[in-house]
Amino acid sequence: MQYETLIGLEVHAQLLTKSKMFCRCSADYAAAPPNTHVCPICLGMPGVLPTINRQAVEYAVMTALALNCTIPQFTKFDRKNYPYPDLVKGYQISQYDAPLGVDGWLDIEVDGRPKRVGIIRVHLEEDTAKLVHRSDPWGESYSLVDVNRSGVPLMEIVSKPEICSPEEARQYLIKLRSILQYLGVSTGNMEEGSFRCDANISIRPAGSQELPHVKVEVKNMNSFRAVYRALEYEAARQRRVVESGGRLVQETRGWVEERGVTAPQRSKEYAHDYRYFPEPDLPPLNLSREWVAQLRARLPELPDFRRERFMAEYGLSAYDAHLLTGSKAMADYFEDCVRLWEGKPLKERAKKVANWLLGEFSHLLKATATEIGETRVSPQQLAQLLGLVEAGSITTAAAKAVFEEMFETGRPAQEIVEERGLAQISDSQEVAKAVKEAIAGNAKAVADFAAGKEQALKFLVGQVMRLTKGRANPQLVTELLKKELSGKGV
Repeated sequence: MQYETLIGLEVHAQLLTKSKMFCRCSADYAAAPPNTHVCPICLGMPGVLPTINRQAVEYAVMTALALNCTIPQFTKFDRKNYPYPDLVKGYQISQYDAPLGVDGWLDIEVDGRPKRVGIIRVHLEEDTAKLVHRSDPWGESYSLVDVNRSGVPLMEIVSKPEICSPEEARQYLIKLRSILQYLGVSTGNMEEGSFRCDANISIRPAGSQELPHVKVEVKNMNSFRAVYRALEYEAARQRRVVESGGRLVQETRGWVEERGVTAPQRSKEYAHDYRYFPEPDLPPLNLSREWVAQLRARLPELPDFRRERFMAEYGLSAYDAHLLTGSKAMADYFEDCVRLWEGKPLKERAKKVANWLLGEFSHLLKATATEIGETRVSPQQLAQLLGLVEAGSITTAAAKAVFEEMFETGRPAQEIVEERGLAQISDSQEVAKAVKEAIAGNAKAVADFAAGKEQALKFLVGQVMRLTKGRANPQLVTELLKKELSGKGV
C-alpha cells in the first residue's frame, strides 16, 4: 500500500527584545555566567507579579501580520502547568485559546512547484530554564539548572498539517526564518537555539482523507539538515511499523543525530494534561484596530516582494533574485554594492554583482561557515574590486585571487594588486612573447586548431594566461594568437 506523509510544524523563535517577557532582566544571556540574569520573578518566588513586555507583543503581532494572519481584538495569557525541572515555577505563562494571530498562511516553492501552507496560530510565551547535565568523578550523573534563559520572550508559530515531505518542511522553515530576519524580530539562529522546531508527523493511505494512525512529535532538531533527516527517518519508521502489523503510539520522540534515528522520550501529553487556566496576575489585552493598523504600516519589504522588485528593477532572473533575497543580509549587501559601484548601467552592474555574490563570494562563505554579515569584505570594497576588473586594470582570474585575500584579511583590492604585481598586462610586445612561447610548446594544440578545432584556441589562451600568471589581457591574447596561427605574425 502507498502512504502519504502529513507534517505540522511548531516553531519557537526567541524575540530580540532587550528584557525578558514578564520582568526587567536582560534577555541577552548567551555569553553570561549561569544564573546571573535572574530576579525573583523569573526565579518564580512567591508573591511576585509579572508585567507584559510591550515590545514582544508588537513583534508577535508584526509576525502574525507578515504571515497573513487575522489579529483578534481580544487576547490573554494562560498558565500551562507541568512539572519538568526546567520550569522553576511549576508552570509556564503561555497562551491557550486566545492567541495573538490566527488563520494565516505561508507560500513556499519546492522543485518549481508553489504551495501554500496554512498557519493555525501565532502566540507568545516565556522560555524555560536550561538544564546542564554533568557526571561526578564516580560516574554518577546529575543536572544543574541555569535560569538565565527562563522568561525570555518566545513566539510560537504553528502550521497546519499540510506539509507532505521533509523537503517541504525544510523550505517552510527556511522561508519562515527569512521573514523573521526581515522583520528584525529574531536572529533565527537554530544552532544557538533562538529558532527551534518540533514536528508532528503521521501517515495515511494515499488518497485517503482519514487519519487512521496517531501522530508522533519529533524534537531535538537543531538544523535544517537535522529536520530533513529526522522527518525522513520517522516517516519510513512509521510505514515499517504499520506494514509489519504493528501499532503506532502517540508519543514524543527525540532525534539522535549521531545514530540517525528517532528515539522514544515520553508519551504525548494532551491539552487537558496541562490544566490551562487564565493567568490571574496578567490582564487580558485589547488590541485596538488602530494600533494593529500602525504595526501593519511599519512592516518592512518582505522576501517575496523584494524578489519581485529585484527582477523588475535590476533585470535579474527569478533564480538569482530568489537566492539573493533568501537572506536579508545578502539582499542588503547586494543593493549596497550595486549602489556604490558607479559608471556602468544599472542592470549591467546588478548582474555582475549578483554573479560575484552567488559565485566566488558564496563559495568562500560556505567553505568557511561564515555569514555574510560577518565577512571582512565590505560592499564598498567589492565594488572597488569590480571597478578594477571593468576598467581593465586586472583580469577576472587575478580578481579571484585578490578577492580570496580580501576575504581573509579585509585589505582593499588596490593595495593587494600593487603589492602582488597583479596589474593586467596590456603591452602588445610583452603579451606577444608569451603567445609565441605557448605556440612553440604546444604543437598538438596548434595542429588541432589548423584542423578546425576551435577548442584548441581556448586551450592556447589558457596557456598564455598561465605563462603570464593570469595577468595578460584576455582579448589581446586571443587577438594575437589568431594572428600568429594564421601566419600573419605578431
